Amino acid sequence: MCKSSRWRLTIPLTDSAGPDATTVALMALSWVLQDEHRAQRLLALTGLEPDHLRHALGEPAVLASILDFLANHENDLMAASHALDLSPETIVAARNTLAPPPAEM
Repeated sequence: MCKSSRWRLTIPLTDSAGPDATTVALMALSWVLQDEHRAQRLLALTGLEPDHLRHALGEPAVLASILDFLANHENDLMAASHALDLSPETIVAARNTLAPPPAEM
């Protein structure tokens, strides 16, 4: 008698490598915009205007500026990290992926 073997297919629900840089930036933006004071500070410090931000969400430089905003204010970086369930290093790495820092000489 031949026993039939069963194959079990496992589909991961999340990518073990984590979200890509664009996704991290969009998650961060969503978090920033939940607080009006923080959102206004983002606009003031980055020089972005709401209309430009809406139309330029696909541009790596704009996405990097959102992550720069967090990286340059440790309290916000840590709060976003906690709220988004991402390490601060993941957020900074996403920023560097979107706009790599200049090579050191």
